[in-house]
Order: sequence, then structure tokens, then C-alpha cells
Amino acid sequence: MTATDTLDHVTTSVARRVRQGQETEFVEWTDRGIDLVRTFPGFLGGGWLRSSGESSDYHVVYRFETHDHLEAWMRSRARRSWLSSGRSIADDVATHRLSGVEGWFEPQSTLTEAVRVIGGPPPRWKQAVSIGVAFYAVSLLVNILLTPHLDTLNVALRTALVVMTCTPLMVYVVMPFVTARLRHWLVPRSEG
Repeated sequence: MTATDTLDHVTTSVARRVRQGQETEFVEWTDRGIDLVRTFPGFLGGGWLRSSGESSDYHVVYRFETHDHLEAWMRSRARRSWLSSGRSIADDVATHRLSGVEGWFEPQSTLTEAVRVIGGPPPRWKQAVSIGVAFYAVSLLVNILLTPHLDTLNVALRTALVVMTCTPLMVYVVMPFVTARLRHWLVPRSEG
């Protein structure tokens, strides 16, 4: 793994509540699942963590090179078969998936410890600079091309149209472009 490609990676954490007395079976079942997912293209690693010695919650973490690699695993017959063999052992409680900029806005309090351990988001000031660069570009474009044609509208409607134009541009076009260009700078040093 290099610093240049870590923003493309996808980390998924699945919290599972193990039924009373099934801890050993759960660990064996989970290890079989990790052995299975290792055979899938793009798998970068995984493992499991227990919330605490007294908790029945375990967190299973998978990391893939790309979203497509993760989806191939998620849709696979092998995964479905493996999951069905563990239905009597544990129940899924929560699933978290983080990749690229999506993870920046996930409140840390809602993430499992497993997700927090694997790579953190860029520092807030770097997030602010990245978003500022993207927002400046979109604002300039909208102010040059769109707002001159909206001067007859009242301020509330004009603002709504500008926001409805800027938001999809930011999310689908400009932020992916900016974060791809700034990826060397955004990747925390610990992952480089």
C-alpha cells in the first residue's frame, strides 16, 4: 500500500453480537470467513476485535483496494454461504463503510473502535483547505455563469437555485477532482 492509493481504499466494519456461550464458535467462524475473503481480488486485510472482555460485541474489519472489489465480495455466493453458516452464532448489529472523502463527515462517535483504528481522516484544517478550494471554484463558476441570469428573482429563490446547482457539482465533480489532486497532501503520515 502506498500513500498515493490509500484514499481509494474501502474499509468496512461489521459489528456482530455473539450469542451467549458461542464465542469460540464465533471466532472460528470469523476466521473461516477471513480465510475465504483472502481469496478475493483486491482484499488488503482484515481481522476482528472484541469491544471489551465483558461485551458480546465483536467488530470484523475488511479492507479492499476499491469499492468494486468490496462489492464483488459482498455479492458473492461464497459470502452468502459463509454468512448463512453463522446465523445461529451471531447477529449483525451495525455496518460502517468508509472510503475517501465520505469518511471525513462521519461523526467519530458513531464509528466502531475497529474503524477508528484503521487510518484516520486528514486533519480538520486540511479538510477545510480542500473544501475551500473546491467551494471557491464552484462559487466562481456559478457567479460568472448563473447568477447574472437570476437578478430578477427574489433572494430566497435565487439562493435556493444557487445551492441546488452548487451541491451536486461539489459532491460529484469538484470534490472528487480536488481530493484526487491533493491526495499526497491529505493522506496522514502514519499511512504513508
